[in-house]
Amino acid sequence: MARLHVNGRVLEHDAEPDTPLLWVLREQLGLTGTKYGCGVAQCGSCTVHVDGAPVRSCVLPVSAVQPGQQVLTIEGLAPRGDHPLQKAWVANDVPQCGYCQSGMLMAAAALLKAKPRPTDADIDAAMTNICRCGTYNRVRAAIKQASGQRVAGVDVIHVVRSTREA
Repeated sequence: MARLHVNGRVLEHDAEPDTPLLWVLREQLGLTGTKYGCGVAQCGSCTVHVDGAPVRSCVLPVSAVQPGQQVLTIEGLAPRGDHPLQKAWVANDVPQCGYCQSGMLMAAAALLKAKPRPTDADIDAAMTNICRCGTYNRVRAAIKQASGQRVAGVDVIHVVRSTREA
C-alpha cells in the first residue's frame, strides 16, 4: 500500500502509479469535495494544494506526490467551515451552482498565503479557475474581504423577463 499525507493524516491507497491524484482522493480516500470538471487541468474544479502550491489534481499522477509532501483538500482547509475565505464566500453569496467552488476556494487560499493583501491584478493572475455561473466579481470581493481589504458593494445584475406580451 502506498501512503499519502492528506489533511494532516497519513492515508493508504492501492492505486496504480499513473492514477490521477483526484481519483485517489475521491474514490479511494473518500474525499469527494474535490471535483472533476474537465480532466485536462483547464477548469480548476480539481484544485488542491501540494506543499502549499495549488495543483490541478485531475492530471497529476499520484506517483508525482513524493513521500512527505503534504496534500490539502477542501475538507482540510477548515473542517468546521470557518476559514476566512469560506466566511467571505458566504457573506458575498459567491456560489450559485457551487460545483467549481472547492477549487476556487483552494486557489484563493493559495493566493492569500502567497500574497496576504492581493491587488486586482494578483487576483486575476491567480484565479484561473472557470465558473460557468460567472461569479467572478463576487469571487474578487470575497478574496478582498478575507484579506481584510475594504470591499465596495458587488454589482449583480438580475435579468427579469416579462411574461406579458407588448
